[in-house]
Amino acid sequence: MKKTLIALLVVLAIGSVYLILSKDNRSRKDTPLGPKIVRLYKSPTCGCCDGYAKYLKWNGYEVEVRNVADMSVIKKKYNVPSNLFSCHTVDFGDYVVEGHIPIEAIDKLFTEKPDIKGIGMPGMPAGSPGMGGSKKGPFNVYTIEKDGSIQEFISI
Repeated sequence: MKKTLIALLVVLAIGSVYLILSKDNRSRKDTPLGPKIVRLYKSPTCGCCDGYAKYLKWNGYEVEVRNVADMSVIKKKYNVPSNLFSCHTVDFGDYVVEGHIPIEAIDKLFTEKPDIKGIGMPGMPAGSPGMGGSKKGPFNVYTIEKDGSIQEFISI
């Protein structure tokens, strides 16, 4: 009886964790709007970047994580403006995504398919995907234009 009760509690705990993650991270089973496989570049010691990779996976993407000793090389390769720098950069094929961008912004990017280099959200805002803490205000996501300028894209 005691073993059965313990097994039931374990199953309930696992189910609860799944439900929490699904709710908080908009877990979905459908195909992502962007490419199926994306490449996330990060520092080898960055834990929040691993959290963001998990967030992308929960949203249907296959994520190739690439540890890079010098992220400035990646930022330069993808022409990310310094005022949008974050801790990781994701190659989405036709677009670059800089930072802890919510899936709503990525969906908008691939729904509208604007003629831009990509999108970015500077820093590591509390409560954003992959980051701990509570959201303090809107997440302002900007376009990375082909000429290097930025424009407001979406506020979430």
